[in-house]
Amino acid sequence: MTRKLALLGSAACLVLFAGSASADDLPLRKAGLWEMKLVTTGSPVPEMTMQHCTDETVDKEMSNNVSPMARQICAKQEIKKTATGYVSDSECNVAGVSTTSHAEISGDFNSAYTVRTSSHAQGGVAGTAGRDSTMTLEAKWLGACKPDQKPGDIVMPGGFKMNVRDVDKLKGLLPK
Repeated sequence: MTRKLALLGSAACLVLFAGSASADDLPLRKAGLWEMKLVTTGSPVPEMTMQHCTDETVDKEMSNNVSPMARQICAKQEIKKTATGYVSDSECNVAGVSTTSHAEISGDFNSAYTVRTSSHAQGGVAGTAGRDSTMTLEAKWLGACKPDQKPGDIVMPGGFKMNVRDVDKLKGLLPK
């Protein structure tokens, strides 16, 4: 169970990093409830669908809080606007695993957006050396947040709930 939570936490961090790698360059998402479907290949992270209640303040805070964490683990983080959306390239190192990633981000951030990421991991524990993986995050706006949700809440498979404003909890989910 702990391993699954760590994998879910790692996936959540990937989603947050992808969504806020440089949020001052990316448009803010429409306030409300977003459904995010994460599909990976070549990775132990399971396919999952989660929901994220957000507003303008949360998206800005994610950039301010997640970006410093990303700067600590990423030697390179670039995001550029393209004719069809954005591209992001990063080089990060977590727990002895060096990962190079390329992401293509498209959508209007009001009703839907997609993040397609390809990455190559090198080093770390057995099984991660030279591993290539792809991740596709498909996000769609569902409407207003549910009455029991507050901005920042993420509900993951199995009912695991956390709030992205709890930066210490996010840091705790990262692999050591």
